[in-house]
Amino acid sequence: MDARHVRLGTVDFSLMKTVSRSASFVCVLVLSSLLGAGAAGFSGKVKETMDAGGYTYVLVDTGTNKVWAAATKFPVKQGDSVVVADAMEMKDFHSKSLNRDFPVIQFAGSIAVNGAKTGEAALPAGHPAIGDDGGSLPAGHPSVNTKPATAKLDFTGLKPVKGGKTIAEIHAASAQLEGKSVKFRGKVAKYNAGILGKNWLHVQDGSGSAGSNDLLVTTLNTAKPGDTVLVEGKVALKKDFGSGYKYDLLVEEAKVVVE
Repeated sequence: MDARHVRLGTVDFSLMKTVSRSASFVCVLVLSSLLGAGAAGFSGKVKETMDAGGYTYVLVDTGTNKVWAAATKFPVKQGDSVVVADAMEMKDFHSKSLNRDFPVIQFAGSIAVNGAKTGEAALPAGHPAIGDDGGSLPAGHPSVNTKPATAKLDFTGLKPVKGGKTIAEIHAASAQLEGKSVKFRGKVAKYNAGILGKNWLHVQDGSGSAGSNDLLVTTLNTAKPGDTVLVEGKVALKKDFGSGYKYDLLVEEAKVVVE
């Protein structure tokens, strides 16, 4: 078969606690893609595959063990080589349509087949209900987006806030700042609304380098990519939101003012 790659779109998602077990399958998938959580990846040969509820399940032989993985439905067959990226583990998952229990399964943000390059695809066309076995999201669920909002940034003329810090300085002094309030000015590089009851911003100010030039911010305020914002919030380290979403550093409960 031709080399192919399937990647999930993203969803703005605020009502995770209210959805069914089957709908939470998709929640894990889309949040992995949306938030860029540090997730495991592996590769190997497909030993078994099946489709159900708009998704494809594959049993992957990595050479040391066999691992079940699943992603939005895609063409694959026994013997194909796959690379499973952005994977997130869920334990004791039951598929109603397969009538099968998976003690451990990896829900993948992307699965590359036979050496395909990374690409993106939306959820299946005409998808009426999101979730394995038809589990639907609750009424009033935010809209489905195929891509998070991002922006290219120009920091010309951007000045640090008086009495505040730069993003690089917050990274450098994060251990000393844990639990304390910080204030900084920056530009919104990426914005996702209504995830786990919060809006999520990636903010940059031109300081720092890779690994210290971006801060994740959670807030109830709104903004859009490219906005200049004044942020004041509490520094949190090693934050665990559950379902495998762990962050070394973020600013939470922030007040975000668009300037």
